[in-house]
Amino acid sequence: MSFPAANAMQASTGLWQWLQESRASLAFTTYQSNRLLLVGRKPEGRIAVHERVFDKPMGLYAGEDSLVMSTRHAIWQLENRLAPGQTHAGCDRLYVPARSHTTGDLNVHDVVRDRHGETLFINTDFSCLARLRDGYSFEPVWQPPFISALKAEDRCHLNGLAMRAGAPAYVTACAASDDAAGWRHQRAGGGIVMHIPSNEIVAGGLSMPHSPRWYRGKLWLLNAGSGELGFLDGERFVPVAACPGFVRGLAFAGDYAVVGMSCLRASSFGGLPLAQRLAAAGQASQCGLVVIDLRSGAPVHSLLFDGGVDELFDVVVLAGVERPSALGFQDDGIERLISFPGSGGLLATKPTVRRPGIGAAVAAPALPRAAAACVKYQHVYHLNAANLAGYEAMTYPSLQARWRGQAPHGELLGVSASVDGAMVALAVAEQAAGADGAPLRTLLSLLVLPPYRHQGIATALLKHLHLPPPPASTAAIRPCLDTLQDTL
Repeated sequence: MSFPAANAMQASTGLWQWLQESRASLAFTTYQSNRLLLVGRKPEGRIAVHERVFDKPMGLYAGEDSLVMSTRHAIWQLENRLAPGQTHAGCDRLYVPARSHTTGDLNVHDVVRDRHGETLFINTDFSCLARLRDGYSFEPVWQPPFISALKAEDRCHLNGLAMRAGAPAYVTACAASDDAAGWRHQRAGGGIVMHIPSNEIVAGGLSMPHSPRWYRGKLWLLNAGSGELGFLDGERFVPVAACPGFVRGLAFAGDYAVVGMSCLRASSFGGLPLAQRLAAAGQASQCGLVVIDLRSGAPVHSLLFDGGVDELFDVVVLAGVERPSALGFQDDGIERLISFPGSGGLLATKPTVRRPGIGAAVAAPALPRAAAACVKYQHVYHLNAANLAGYEAMTYPSLQARWRGQAPHGELLGVSASVDGAMVALAVAEQAAGADGAPLRTLLSLLVLPPYRHQGIATALLKHLHLPPPPASTAAIRPCLDTLQDTL
């Protein structure tokens, strides 16, 4: 399905300020729309939302400089590839898919790393806690004692995992059932919390509990079927806040909890306490993130969807991050942005002519004139008529039109000018043997975006192509320059 534009998300007035004061950003998943979303802040009080497409992203874990994310049939590790102090397109983190482990479709829910750096996850279909193991889809680590066999039957809907001191401590399940999908008949009050080391059920009577988290000496969790955030006091669940949605996905920042909310699905969520509460209040369920003050239980900030997305899955807090971004497999950054030991951070093998996000190639966005001091010049290699089609918006006269009447007869050479990785100018020349057999370069195309014209960029491009500057152009390039006067 299509994903709504950022303007279909409504941020509360104080969310930007809270992110700034917390010195943090947020990341969350929505498997309904196959998106990983990253929420940071732009200057002047504006929220930045960055999205990337993955196949059914669900569980999400934030490490010091990485993310771990479960998807339909794999668990991915995404690494930040920006060096300290480096930015890319205004972002201070760029999470890149670095490695994956193919698990098959296990309906993986919560995913974490333990104190040894090992990836653990809740294998919901097989009703167990598992870890990655080379040569296998997964290795079982623990299962509830009432589960008699590991079969892909989602017997109890094991879903949440809480770590304590870097080791697995608690899990949540929707019922203590050993029958295939048996939990579905106990959604309203069959939910349990189990203590892994003792194999004991420490709390029951819950409604589809999710997202247990050990924080500040308490076991917090979401009683999803009642829409409540709370903690355990012995065997008793103590509600702290009631939300207008099915709650799933929980993270903390200081005195605040960040909770993911989903709209109720009539077919799956009918008869839940949340549905009854909202009906009595005349409210509709909502989808989005809500920030709750743990001291008062009051919701203080939110980021809500107006439509198009009805379900969220997991959320994490990215501490110390101002504006995060990520690479996906649908944008060209996955091809051209590289790093290696000694590279000093991220390098671009060639600049982009795509806008940030997902979409077809378009003209690079106009960038502020003040950024002209940061212009970087780069040779674009291995050009031909076919791959230059991707740069058509940055050619003048049109090279695609030229190829229709005259095929290239020499080597094509290109030099780009870019700011923060986005192309602002491009020059393309052709080198062939002249009448005397010596190499002769002819300028075919040159375009500088309007905010950067009359600043010497065209002259610099020609210099990089080893062509004379405009005022002293040779006859070989004069016809093209005469045509391009308005672009200089």
